[in-house]
Amino acid sequence: MAKRKTARRTSLQLAQSPEPHQADHVRGVFCNRTLNLRSITAIGYDMDYTLVHYNVEQWEQLAYQHIKQKLVDQGWPLEDLEFNHRAVVRGLIIDRELGNILKANRFGYIKQARHGTWLMDHAVLRKVYGRTIIDLTEGRWVFLNTLFSLSEACMYGQLIDLLDRDEIPNVLTPRDLYDIIRTSLDETHMEGALKTEIVTNPDRYLRLDPDVPLTLLDQQRAGKKLLLITNSEWEYTRAMMEYAFDRFLPEGVAWRDLFHLVIVSARKPAFFSTDHPFFEVSGDDGLLRRVVGGPSPGGVFLGGNAAAVEHHLGISGDSILYVGDHLFSDVHVTKNLLRWRTALIVPELEGELAATRSFAGDQGRLAALMKEKEQLELEQNQARLLLQRKRKGYGPRPEEPAKDLELRVARSRRKLIALDEKIRPLAEAAGEVSNTRWGLLMRAGNDKSHMARQIERHADIYMSRVSNFMQCTPYAYFRSPRGSLPHDR
Repeated sequence: MAKRKTARRTSLQLAQSPEPHQADHVRGVFCNRTLNLRSITAIGYDMDYTLVHYNVEQWEQLAYQHIKQKLVDQGWPLEDLEFNHRAVVRGLIIDRELGNILKANRFGYIKQARHGTWLMDHAVLRKVYGRTIIDLTEGRWVFLNTLFSLSEACMYGQLIDLLDRDEIPNVLTPRDLYDIIRTSLDETHMEGALKTEIVTNPDRYLRLDPDVPLTLLDQQRAGKKLLLITNSEWEYTRAMMEYAFDRFLPEGVAWRDLFHLVIVSARKPAFFSTDHPFFEVSGDDGLLRRVVGGPSPGGVFLGGNAAAVEHHLGISGDSILYVGDHLFSDVHVTKNLLRWRTALIVPELEGELAATRSFAGDQGRLAALMKEKEQLELEQNQARLLLQRKRKGYGPRPEEPAKDLELRVARSRRKLIALDEKIRPLAEAAGEVSNTRWGLLMRAGNDKSHMARQIERHADIYMSRVSNFMQCTPYAYFRSPRGSLPHDR
């Protein structure tokens, strides 16, 4: 208890005399669509992986073990399987039809694939997916758009290997296998076993950020109405928020004091598109009371709907900013249906930006070699064209003998082969930055990844954590950069 009081006093001192935050690219707020925070009246927040951050490896290890145990109980031979937190990343796509895990570029073309855990070589990739463009509206594809997807995707890849060896009983297809894994994880969540373990041992599973409570306090004191809208149940929400927030707030201030409304078991994305009723959570015992006429300030409510929240606030559309980590449930639906402004939390960004920075020297060398290669290719192609015209007798024909042109082409080819030997290890290393299997979250080769395209379309701004707002203050004007085009120099 003494430790908590000390933390509260430290936070109070910060609240009275805040230290100015130095601009830090890794902790930046990145803008796709210009957003003026001064025009935002209300800010809604998700909780899991937004206001409360988890140790991803520990959480997903726990979820994986629960899935595994359920399947072992059914007689599946899974005792030797272990969770590998590097095996999959967010933004990948599961092909339920063929049992593959894929990475696509922004246009939906598949650039990398693994069948189960085995890397698919380029020739096989072209044969299987050469005519395929991913459309996420089709039931064949499962988009890993949340960190909670990693355990099931890791398990799926491993079980596809067993399925191919006929070591799994009573499973007919890769689609059946995915459905069984998904059902096992859903049952685990419904039974509450995962969250019970988190609540019992939060030190192991949570990563505290003392700046998040102060960030929200800044926003509230600047006149913003803050909303907590989470799919988590009241008991779990209360435990997580007390643990992650109260120790860092000034004396006399608790986490609930920050929020104009707290909405639990919201059933997003349905919360944003239906007219489900509100129930008020009465007291810490969680008893429910039907609400007539909409929510009231300072209360805790279960269920409900976004339209009633807008009516209660007296605002709608782009006066509300919603911040969450789930590409579909948090930012896609709110933008498409309600035209709320959107912010996506991408916790992986900090590690990716740090990895990119450490690779900058090699990236510069790779860029210089590629520029040299482009010039050599141009010289070789020009010599080939002149040779073609000379041999076939058309167009402006060079005075240079054909033999000399052949030597120029051959000389360029030798230089290109030598240059490729220098480029290859650098290009391979560039493809392994951040994750040796899948590379950067937002890149698919030199192009943007499918994940990056979804963020670009649906998130007005994005950042690694909520406390990045602190660098910018509640009065920030985020301006999107001038869009680049291939012909820009």
